Amino acid sequence: MEIVDMSVTEQCMTSDTVNIIRSKISSLADCMIDNIKSGNMQEQDCPVTHRFSSGCYLREIFMPKGTVIVGKIHATEHFNVILTGDVTVVTAEWTKRFKAPHTFISGAGVQKVVYIHEDCQWQTLHVTNKKDIEEIEKDVIVKDYDQLETDYLLNKCKGLL
Repeated sequence: MEIVDMSVTEQCMTSDTVNIIRSKISSLADCMIDNIKSGNMQEQDCPVTHRFSSGCYLREIFMPKGTVIVGKIHATEHFNVILTGDVTVVTAEWTKRFKAPHTFISGAGVQKVVYIHEDCQWQTLHVTNKKDIEEIEKDVIVKDYDQLETDYLLNKCKGLL
């Protein structure tokens, strides 16, 4: 199994291009939520299992064939492990098709759109000693890119004091 570091952009993309794609991903997520609420789309059941060890939280999700998932914006770098299945992953920086088994690293600020070609078991691993899911999500998820930038600048300032 090859581990690929996807935090490094493979193409020469401008920040404007990345911001446009991020906006489109956000619009897609909003559109899907609106269509689910209005009954035009059916929300797919994707069971999630949470596992903990010392200093590590592992989140595992099952996603059935034909499902489209728009993930949340991650605030931290983390491992992604595709245990089973075949997926296409789209981010603002790259698009790749992965067949299990496959492991890659997502950098901070990455939001993924995933199309499931074959049933998929997917894990993400996050560094934390917390065991409360809501508390963990406060640390590893941001609502939008503005929050990500604000958090980054605040942490940078803390280091200067």
